[in-house]
Amino acid sequence: MSTTYNNYINGEWVSSNTNETYASLNPANQEVLGYFQKSNEIDVERAIQAAEDAFPSWANTAVPTRGDVLFKLIQLLEAQQEELATIITKEVGKSFREANGEVRKTIEAMKQFSGEATRMTGETVPSHDADIFAYTIREPLGVVAVIAPYNFPLGIGIWKIAPAIVAGNTVIFKPASNTSLISVKIMELFEQAGVPAGVINMVTGPGGVIGNAIGSHEKIKAVSFTGSTQVGLALGKAVSERGAKMQAEMGGKNASIVLEDADLDETVENLIISGFLDNGQRCTGTSRLIVLRSIAENLTKKLVARTQQLKIGDGFNESVDNGPVVDDGQLKTYLHYVKSAIDEGAILECGGEQLMENGLDAGYFVAPTLFSGVTRDMTIFKEEIFGPVMAMSVVDTYEEALELANDSEFGLSSTIYTNDLKKAFHFIRHIESGVTHVNIPSNYFENQYPFGGKKASSIGPREQGSTTLDFWTDYKTVYIRP
Repeated sequence: MSTTYNNYINGEWVSSNTNETYASLNPANQEVLGYFQKSNEIDVERAIQAAEDAFPSWANTAVPTRGDVLFKLIQLLEAQQEELATIITKEVGKSFREANGEVRKTIEAMKQFSGEATRMTGETVPSHDADIFAYTIREPLGVVAVIAPYNFPLGIGIWKIAPAIVAGNTVIFKPASNTSLISVKIMELFEQAGVPAGVINMVTGPGGVIGNAIGSHEKIKAVSFTGSTQVGLALGKAVSERGAKMQAEMGGKNASIVLEDADLDETVENLIISGFLDNGQRCTGTSRLIVLRSIAENLTKKLVARTQQLKIGDGFNESVDNGPVVDDGQLKTYLHYVKSAIDEGAILECGGEQLMENGLDAGYFVAPTLFSGVTRDMTIFKEEIFGPVMAMSVVDTYEEALELANDSEFGLSSTIYTNDLKKAFHFIRHIESGVTHVNIPSNYFENQYPFGGKKASSIGPREQGSTTLDFWTDYKTVYIRP
């Protein structure tokens, strides 16, 4: 008998106004992991009222005291790492190794960010009037909202909520429906870390209903969203039209360029990491591969051979590289784009199928897939798949490779593989992406640096790093004549 979980509002676990629930399933075997509240606008209203009531006291709490929550959170994450990774593997489908990596990355992020509570600085600038002392301070916004995705449900949820509350805001948290169980755990962790009632509130339910209620509510002063570009742009329009702040990390169609002088064996390993592990369910993953013609055949052979060595199965099997994709919808998306690529003339080098043997037919298992012969007019070149599919295009010059890499509505991450320092720096200056790399997988990141994209990949200020608090605070300028 599966457990039914409630919303978390004002420090209490409460059922939805709708009296309806939905199930979260293990994508490896369809096991029901729990039932969750199918909430509506009334539940959002209850959460906003709780957050509004909690705001004055929390905003007036000393910033270092608010930051103490994160030191306790780090200890809790470390103590519960195995349990958290187990839930992530069951709910998302990623391998236990990758799930452990997500927990470790979350701990790293909190270690980096925990000191920000004592660095929420303003500035002191000389006045033109010698009798005036002037400076700036940062203040919280009020009630804010966090909408998190399924692919890194622990990490992204926590590293959005943490700066919001350290800045003094109170939060409405809307997790992805297919990762509701780990999101319940996030609420338990913050509660155990000492966050007062009403400071963080979680409402589960359909994205359209909850997202629309959040986007249009005048009391929500800022919304931080990670998800698809289509949803993010629509939400951003609703939020911005009423004068609130919007931050969105959205889609990517990230290009990796491979030049003639690259170390091909090392490059192949990096492409496996960035394009295929986690089933490509990373917004910064490599989905476009742009290769110089002189090395294309050799690189293709090496990449196909390495890809075919990957083991796909239940994420708890120690030898497994990839578990299932997250749900039936993502499976259908993968199969749709595979068919589209074949129909439009791309060459299937490996993969391209749902895996059904050895008991895998019970879940959403797919083969890592490489297409060659991809041209810029093909759907697979232009649209985000969010699956383990790489589209390879061949060019004759570096200049052509750079132009092709920039031929995208997205601009999140990128990589060039080369030992030519001049071309590497030229690429860094001219690639249209918010994050870029040289001889490193496109999904590599460290939390102490700002994260975000260009073009249709991002809206608003960057997340993480030295800019983390910019989105969650307003500046007040103070002039004093003693």
